[in-house]
Amino acid sequence: MSKTLQNQVLSKIREQYSQLPPTLQLAAKYIIDHPADFGIDPIRTTAEKTGVSTYSLVRLSKEMSFPGFEEFREPFRRALRSTTNTTVNAKWLDDLSAQGSTGTILADSAENSMSILKHSLQQMTPEISDKFVTELTNARTVYVTATSTSYTLANYFQHIARLALPNVQFIPRDMANPIVDLNFADEGDVLLAITVSPYSQVTINACKFAREKGLKLLIITDSDLPLSELEPEAVLTAEMESPYAFACYLGVIAILESLLHLLVIAGGKEAEEKIKSYRNLKAKIDGTTPH
Repeated sequence: MSKTLQNQVLSKIREQYSQLPPTLQLAAKYIIDHPADFGIDPIRTTAEKTGVSTYSLVRLSKEMSFPGFEEFREPFRRALRSTTNTTVNAKWLDDLSAQGSTGTILADSAENSMSILKHSLQQMTPEISDKFVTELTNARTVYVTATSTSYTLANYFQHIARLALPNVQFIPRDMANPIVDLNFADEGDVLLAITVSPYSQVTINACKFAREKGLKLLIITDSDLPLSELEPEAVLTAEMESPYAFACYLGVIAILESLLHLLVIAGGKEAEEKIKSYRNLKAKIDGTTPH
């Protein structure tokens, strides 16, 4: 019941997001992306993380029909209590943290990594995952695009996915604009876009162009709110919080790996034979033993 109430509040935030003023949108996006942190942190900590004032958080609470901040946060606190379950023995983290300053940093990093994996994969529900697999396997051509750091991850995904989906292409080719590669695509094709904050305009424009041409759109990102106007068929959302200056892509990688696993299973015997043939060929070329 606690989790259901939290989801109801999150749905209401999403519904009203576009009507909120910019400052409240910042707070709303943070709550949707980090519901667990919102349930734990006091109002001043949430304000600091969000970059808004405590007054703005109170305003948002009232916009969501709650009398105050504590009442607004309560469904998230209850959901957190009902789902808290220690899945990893934390003793080794305590032991690591006790081994000087480097050990403390490594322990913090490990704890953050496990949290990212948990929250990212929790959001990868069977319903959304099935939608991704269905659209990808039924498409005439699957185009995969990304920029910056996500570019490398998209390239990796296409490299492995082609063994189960021979119709998958990585764009842009030759470092050009992905729109050029989508010029002859149509409603029988799918665009899979990977983009995270600050959301590459090149990728966003490619998504809009794909929509104009009737392509199905699938997105892997860190928040579905900024991309909701694109009306994608499905979105997979990764946690990307990091203890240092740059975002952590571990959640995106975990989602891609899980998606590849599903695609290989969906490919059945044919996909297995292709993977076996690929490994044997690589072993022959490289002079190594196939796994």
